[in-house]
Amino acid sequence: MINTNIPTFKLNDGTEIPSFGFGVFQIPADGTTYQAVSDALKLGYRHIDTAVVYFNEQEVGKAIKDSGIPREQIWVTSKLWLQDFAYEDAKKAIDTSLQKLGLDYMDLYLIHQPYGKVDEAWKAMEEAKKAGKIRSIGVSNMTPKIWNKFVPSFDTMPSVNQVQYNPYFQQKELRKLIAENHVTLEA
Repeated sequence: MINTNIPTFKLNDGTEIPSFGFGVFQIPADGTTYQAVSDALKLGYRHIDTAVVYFNEQEVGKAIKDSGIPREQIWVTSKLWLQDFAYEDAKKAIDTSLQKLGLDYMDLYLIHQPYGKVDEAWKAMEEAKKAGKIRSIGVSNMTPKIWNKFVPSFDTMPSVNQVQYNPYFQQKELRKLIAENHVTLEA
């Protein structure tokens, strides 16, 4: 459980995710990501969202380590990129993310773009979750059509679908679909 004053959402697997977080998309890995994450943690953020394709996992991990905040109080999300969706590649990519982050586990790991060998990537993620390398697994950018193509064949229901969502793009069809399985929409 995240031990802060930030409200949380309980996911369908029982874990609790902070209701807001700090994303590091498009922050360069030239010391800028390290500084941004360090500042965010000092300001009270306890959810940091990165991805393999952001090329800044190492700086995220260093900022977390140097923060002095107990690891169990920081929720870390990363994402698997397309080139690593084949089963063996996905297994290696999960270990590589853990190594770059300098962590024993990630709190949430997502399929970043649901194209290609999604079923193989998901199988590797399910195994990593069972092994304790990942606490929660989910997807990102899944439309209702793509959801219906892949998710019914998964052994484990995603905990999260991270998508664009705002007052002008409310994702009504998708929200109805994922609510049936208690999947949290993350925007």
